[in-house]
Amino acid sequence: MAGHKVAHATLKGPSVVKELCIGMVLALAAGSLWKMHHWNEQRKVRAFYDMLDKGEISVVAEEE
Repeated sequence: MAGHKVAHATLKGPSVVKELCIGMVLALAAGSLWKMHHWNEQRKVRAFYDMLDKGEISVVAEEE
């Protein structure tokens, strides 16, 4: 009986181009999420100061 040859996956080193592409995609995704968070915080601050200028709110506590 002759032994059958089994095809094994050969291990290769890391692909530099693939690693760069994955890194860029992850960096863009994280940067986009951070930027959207920053815009949301800016919108909240701008709305607060607009309401303060219009006199709708006050930062001074009312005396009872």
